[in-house]
Amino acid sequence: MYSPKHARRSTSRLAPTAVAGSVLAGLGIALSPSSASASTGTVWDRVAACESGGNWSINTGNGYYGGLQFSRGTWNAFGGQQFAPTANKATRDQQIEIAKRTLAKQGPGAWPTCSKRAGLTRANGAAAPSKATPQPVASTAHKPAAHAGTYTVKRGDTLAGIARAHKVHGGYRALAAHNKLADPNVIRVGQVLRIPA
Repeated sequence: MYSPKHARRSTSRLAPTAVAGSVLAGLGIALSPSSASASTGTVWDRVAACESGGNWSINTGNGYYGGLQFSRGTWNAFGGQQFAPTANKATRDQQIEIAKRTLAKQGPGAWPTCSKRAGLTRANGAAAPSKATPQPVASTAHKPAAHAGTYTVKRGDTLAGIARAHKVHGGYRALAAHNKLADPNVIRVGQVLRIPA
């Protein structure tokens, strides 16, 4: 559109922009209570929001389940099978119960990134020692015949380092494939990996 250089500017083009800005600002205010309610939930709700988008029944297909993204090994080691075979099939409260047991043994590092973002501590996560003694992570009732053992991931571990230490033929790629890991760059403290034979 041609506009003479010295002609008076029309404000008619600015008005829709100002109205749109006001509407968006109004929507932001209208949406803020739901945002506030997410931030005022329990610390476990904040961890779940970080881990799974707050979806307590999620199965991402990467070997982690539920709102707090439990591996099957961790879920079983801390008694989760008393509620459901995997965390995504348990209720929110049941998942939090297993999370408290995990927190008591492993600390917030069991959720290394999200515990920091959510402000999770042993105190505010109510990490009380569980009444039932958790089974050792390495002892699972039904071991597939295709692996030589298990390894529990510790802080600072890498998949390549674990593969080297256990002399896995094919290296970290073979270890990732054996454990059906969607991303070989993402392993979590407390995660139980199956070591191929």
